Amino acid sequence: MALYECVLIARQDISAAQAEALGEQFSQIIRDNGGSVAKTEYWGLKTLTYKIKKNRKGHYLFLNLDAPAAAVLEAERNMGINEDVLRFMTVRVEKLDPNPSAMMQSRGERGERGDRGDRGPRRFDDRGPRPPRRSEQPAAAEGETA
Repeated sequence: MALYECVLIARQDISAAQAEALGEQFSQIIRDNGGSVAKTEYWGLKTLTYKIKKNRKGHYLFLNLDAPAAAVLEAERNMGINEDVLRFMTVRVEKLDPNPSAMMQSRGERGERGDRGDRGPRRFDDRGPRPPRRSEQPAAAEGETA
């Protein structure tokens, strides 16, 4: 069986419990067709970049799947039919990550990224001396042109 990651966005009108039930519904379809769901994550209600079917927000769900292609196609067919699902995307992967996804980790746990990466802390005095303001510039001597 192949390994897949699936992300789906549900309408903002439904509750978080209903969104998680939707994830369970699609997980059951995968199990009924000979696959298994390794991990399910509810990422929460997030603002969309642009409106999708008159919705500004959506409930995000993430599923790690170990299933045959037929099971994934059946789940995607049902996602397309379900009016609560705005968008979905399923991607085949080489291996499933057992750790929580980046969306579930808190900022402090992301470790390697740190505050500013390799650039170090922000310091404003590194830019050198500030050029003088016009009011602070010495008056031009007679005969000199600016």
